[in-house]
Amino acid sequence: MKNSTTTVDLIRHGEPAGGPMFRGSQDDPLSDLGWQQMRSAITATDQWDRVVTSPLLRCRRFAEELASARQLPLEVDDRLREISFGAWEGRTANAIMAETPDVLTRFWSDPVTHLPPGGEPLAEFQTRVREAWQHWTVEAAGQQILVVCHGGVIRMVLAEVMGIPLDRSFAALAVPYACRSRVRIDQSDHGVLSCLLSHGT
Repeated sequence: MKNSTTTVDLIRHGEPAGGPMFRGSQDDPLSDLGWQQMRSAITATDQWDRVVTSPLLRCRRFAEELASARQLPLEVDDRLREISFGAWEGRTANAIMAETPDVLTRFWSDPVTHLPPGGEPLAEFQTRVREAWQHWTVEAAGQQILVVCHGGVIRMVLAEVMGIPLDRSFAALAVPYACRSRVRIDQSDHGVLSCLLSHGT
């Protein structure tokens, strides 16, 4: 086995047009503030070998701009799209709570059991995100990569790295707009070791 160190920076998209709501698969672009948040989160000293992005506009448009400006390869991976929130998509938390009190509390405490009506099962979401994660950590072994994606995707990746149970994965970590996390994967003859280097910066 070839020894290698891979660094993966995960960044959540900025604020989308329409403001905070359960958006999921709804494909809104970034707001003006969202663009500011994303551009402010990237520095001139950041270095990557490639950019990987969700296909949804709130991620993809910024990834395209960054990759073009820095002349980096850009890969679009459909497995990195956000979880579908079913009937909650396009609705605010306040609107949902006004109609069905305590439903969000139950979802955040145990999203495996308390799915939104018509929502994507969390185990299926975990599986597709895990497949993407495993693919890119092998495909980009030894490189530094930027992954532009969603809060739910980042929660799944970090839960995998940190050993957080699936039913606690949504409540365990806050992932605000333009939040950055860094994971290092060390591969050697002794195996593969992944660790979270930073979160929220």
